[in-house]
Amino acid sequence: MPYISNHDLPRSVREHLSAHAQDIFRSAFNAAWRTYGETDPARIEEIAHRVAWAAVKMRYRKLGDTWVLREDADH
Repeated sequence: MPYISNHDLPRSVREHLSAHAQDIFRSAFNAAWRTYGETDPARIEEIAHRVAWAAVKMRYRKLGDTWVLREDADH
């Protein structure tokens, strides 16, 4: 189900991503949920999570155990 706030995100997301990255994750997840929910309802949760992580990875990269803003990311 879509997330209303960052506080509603899975604990693993909240603990590892900055507030900005959480905003990106939540926004992408919710958009994917709306977009793909009707076309593949059995896999919507999986698809939305994949889309959300892909969106985060466009702006952030993992450095060790920490997600950091990409230097080449558009601001």
